Amino acid sequence: MKKLILIAVVTFLVTGTFAQSEKYMASMKSNIAAIDTSFKNPANLLDLANKFERIATAEKNQWLAYYYAALCQVNYTYMEKDKTKIDAIADKATELINKADALQPNNSEISCIKSMIASSHMMVDPMTRFMEYGPESQSHIDAAMQQDPANPRPEYLKGQGLKYTPEQFGGGCTTAKPVLQSSLEKYNTFVPGSDIHPNWGKQRVEMLIGECK
Repeated sequence: MKKLILIAVVTFLVTGTFAQSEKYMASMKSNIAAIDTSFKNPANLLDLANKFERIATAEKNQWLAYYYAALCQVNYTYMEKDKTKIDAIADKATELINKADALQPNNSEISCIKSMIASSHMMVDPMTRFMEYGPESQSHIDAAMQQDPANPRPEYLKGQGLKYTPEQFGGGCTTAKPVLQSSLEKYNTFVPGSDIHPNWGKQRVEMLIGECK
């Protein structure tokens, strides 16, 4: 009798865990699929960030939910026209990515988000903030490259930064294009860890390369 009760309890727990996992995957896939179209209406990015954060709150050991919440937040900063609001949004992205980092330390994808956040702080006032946030952004890119040399996103971010840096400061297409080409080569062979692992940026790299021809 005790064995039957034990089997029933184990079956219940396994079934419940499987159902929870299925729900998590379905929610993540649905929200990830909505990211690209949200750029047409940037406010939707903040809505998505909130949805990912709610998933993360429910699934406390899943770093990807925090990661995507931070990704949506920081992408919104690049489209926010009121620069007085950007720091607060970037700080929220930092809060979220730090939670992902605590669950998945030394992760290349997380380092990419940290670089993006530093860049968003810098763009509020590039002339006065470059000395602080420029090196910080680059240090996270360097870390991302070391953590996963096959990841195309660190070079994408580096190349994009170079493209929009004035030539007199070492930027422009001549400097950026080889970096972007290297990123594209990595995108062509990159295989994400799962259906919900990061797999964004290739179209943007192709566009940037096209602009440099």
